[in-house]
Amino acid sequence: MRRCAKTTIHTHKCVGAILFSEIAWTEKAQFAIIAALRKIETLSGIYNMKENSRLESIMNYLKGNNLVTVEQLVTVTGASPATIRRDLIKLDHEGVVSRTHGGVTLNRFIPSQPTTLEKSSRNLVEKHAIARVAASFVKAGDAVILDAGTTMFELARQITHMPLRVITNDLHIALFLSEFKQIEVTIIGGRIDESSQSCIGDHGRKMLNNINPDIAFLSGNGWDLAKGVTSPTEEKAALKHDLIMNAHRRILLADSSKYGAWSLFNVVHLNELTDIVTDANLDVEIRQALQSNLTPTLTIADPL
Repeated sequence: MRRCAKTTIHTHKCVGAILFSEIAWTEKAQFAIIAALRKIETLSGIYNMKENSRLESIMNYLKGNNLVTVEQLVTVTGASPATIRRDLIKLDHEGVVSRTHGGVTLNRFIPSQPTTLEKSSRNLVEKHAIARVAASFVKAGDAVILDAGTTMFELARQITHMPLRVITNDLHIALFLSEFKQIEVTIIGGRIDESSQSCIGDHGRKMLNNINPDIAFLSGNGWDLAKGVTSPTEEKAALKHDLIMNAHRRILLADSSKYGAWSLFNVVHLNELTDIVTDANLDVEIRQALQSNLTPTLTIADPL
């Protein structure tokens, strides 16, 4: 009787090894590999959620203290000193903090175009709430435009159960949604903006002129009753404007921390929108002013 050689595939230390016969390369072995890879993805997702929560805790503590030590951040977050040092290196590279011999300080001059890493650690509860409300506006079969951003990515996570046509300029969203067979994904091309990993430029604008979506979701660096939605670069502002203008329903997703802030270039006035979704931390007086002076429907997303 011939003995079959055995082959071991080492997938990941968290998953273990897969042992199978070289001759009996069957669907069972393939399914085992797929299951292992999915487990890795799940573990990676859990890790990223923990990292984002930790980064948010670090940022919040830095806002209330001028100079902070690694030891203080270990106490605040419960993470190890090595983990905190890695987090601070990331934040330093992004220009958010400055490391000194005595500790770390928050940079008061935040870059005009925050990176995806920086934004992903901010206002997580509010973003989840806004995305949940926004998802309720989407119906099966809709053609949907998703602007770039971390709130938009949260929205993308909550619409994967429906058959949809999604158009986006965000590379992260496009890759994520492409895994779902019931969703047809179209990416708006152009030059890749390194801060947001999204496409910008005239190529995408020309493409958008020929698209008439059911619903378009817009993000922005700041929003304000007088100035509307704004963006830090002319290219981004122009593309964002074109993202929504052909849509039947045009919805701004913006957390309350961005209200009253503005960048150099205008995207749209708030009255050009049909809806605005923000979180429950928006001041009551601001809510009343928006409702009294604007035609769009203002929806407040309460956390679960």
